Amino acid sequence: MAAIVTPALALLPAMAAAEGRAPEPPEHMSTVGGELLGEVGTQVDRGPGVPALPGDLTSKSWIVADAETGEVFAAHNAHWPLPPASTLKMLFADTVMPGLDRQDVYRARPEDFAGLGEGSSSVGVADGQTYTVEDLWHGALLASGNDAVYALAAMNGGVERTVGQMNARARELQALDTHAVNPDGYDAEGQTSSAYDLTLIARDAMLDADFREYVALPRADFPGEGSGEDRETYEIQNTNRLLVGAQGLEPYEGIAGVKNGYTTQAGHTFTGVAERDGRVLLVTAMAPDEEQGPLAVYREAAALLDWGFAAAGQARPVGELVPPRDQVPAAGAGQQEAEQSPEAEAAGGQTASSAESEQPVSGFLVLAFTVAGLAVLTLAAYLFHRRHPLPSPAALRSLPGRRARRHEDADGD
Repeated sequence: MAAIVTPALALLPAMAAAEGRAPEPPEHMSTVGGELLGEVGTQVDRGPGVPALPGDLTSKSWIVADAETGEVFAAHNAHWPLPPASTLKMLFADTVMPGLDRQDVYRARPEDFAGLGEGSSSVGVADGQTYTVEDLWHGALLASGNDAVYALAAMNGGVERTVGQMNARARELQALDTHAVNPDGYDAEGQTSSAYDLTLIARDAMLDADFREYVALPRADFPGEGSGEDRETYEIQNTNRLLVGAQGLEPYEGIAGVKNGYTTQAGHTFTGVAERDGRVLLVTAMAPDEEQGPLAVYREAAALLDWGFAAAGQARPVGELVPPRDQVPAAGAGQQEAEQSPEAEAAGGQTASSAESEQPVSGFLVLAFTVAGLAVLTLAAYLFHRRHPLPSPAALRSLPGRRARRHEDADGD
């Protein structure tokens, strides 16, 4: 279902730009995680004691959530399917990383890069040279090199197989706004994700110790020309500006990843994770006003993190980050699947009022489930995150990696 709807939605920004008007979110968006998250505009508890949101946000879509509990504290057009740019590499890593040993060696072949988009970002993978999987993840996640992504995809059985697995993984995570056309996030018709989905994907990927290590690295050495002890290396720097800083932008205190991106169609996109006083937050911002400059996505993400840390414990959630399908009882999963069907949307069921009003959100979560289904899903999510909490960034390097997932070929969407 998502594969049928998403490509059409992906054309909305381009169509709007061609007509000289700003793109608008679709009237009917997914309600995975709560009905309010499917509403157009800003959803937040405006009750007493809740700090006001930053007043200068321009991102088309954003979300602030507790990485450990999954509570969504505020969101704006959370389920708007938009081009993700290189933030899609988080899904690529979440899909491929568990099946590759970091010490395995790859020798670059020209045919492995035939599908690279013109002008793609590159870390410098050279034909005939050898690289460890660890080198390639540094290239893909720090330098955002599309050539490193294609090398890893080749080790995983090829681009087509990898993209099929990515789409299957997105469905498993209930990231139903997400449709991958290529593995690196390069602009492609029909390739979309959303602030909600990118946050969901990042949360799952951060359960992998290798992923956490890579996205938290400010810099690394990458192999150059030569071989053996005579081989040159050069330093690559993480392109996450909240991690390494930039002129006019200080690194964000407590930041520990995750991934940024930029393409012509997507604009700037960013998902970040940060810790303060024992609380870990995830934030995603997509496509801020380009007139604000290339650092706007980081400034807005930092402002949202500041707000989230201040609002935590004060603001009642407007939704949740749902657990993967294999953690949801069959009845709950079936209801959630039905919720996403075009038939269900066409039926015009009741939805909650937008939290743009001054009335605070009532209730812990607003989901389109029966009372029994809600109780089952909430319990499943609680048990899952009690057993699999997102580790503190301070402990990133000391924890073991997640067990490898067995990959199976999936039909492309």
